[in-house]
Amino acid sequence: MAQQSGNSYTGDPKTHPDEEFKDGMTGTCLCGAVKVTIHDPNLFTNPSPNPNPDSDPNPNSDPTSDPAPARRGHLCHCANCRKISGSFVSANLLLPEEDATVSDPGGSVRVYEDFATGSGKPVRRAFCGGCGCPILSRPEMLPGKIILKMGIFPRIPAPEMECFAAHKHVWEPEVQDIVGFKTVRGGERV
Repeated sequence: MAQQSGNSYTGDPKTHPDEEFKDGMTGTCLCGAVKVTIHDPNLFTNPSPNPNPDSDPNPNSDPTSDPAPARRGHLCHCANCRKISGSFVSANLLLPEEDATVSDPGGSVRVYEDFATGSGKPVRRAFCGGCGCPILSRPEMLPGKIILKMGIFPRIPAPEMECFAAHKHVWEPEVQDIVGFKTVRGGERV
């Protein structure tokens, strides 16, 4: 049985100011064997392109006021993401593969090929073989992109969108000012 090495992050995410991540952000799996670095100095300051450019996610915003904190993450409520996250929702970040580095010197990363997905397209789900922590997904429907599992990082960007929102539990609170898709990203809205 693998034991926690003490290398991985624990603690209160509110103790990490945005300035700490001016050069990007690094997180680890629970045992510390796998390290992932996001190479995006604007992770908490610049929003990503709106997943629906035909609409302003906050139509009442004042363009002359200070910008709101960046919304970069996304939530997924599909059954498979819920299972891999071990929770009622998966907090994710979609980005180009070249914007992240995975360091796995001991060869701990394992991959599960998931063919029974809500999108109908396979997803390669990577996790640490030592502690079981989910690391990232590579969806076939988004070539050149990865979906990082944000629980391994010290801070999580506010979500800009959610997919499979129609699959939420009735008791889940609504997240304000995000774009919701009934199922897949870019599909029919909630």
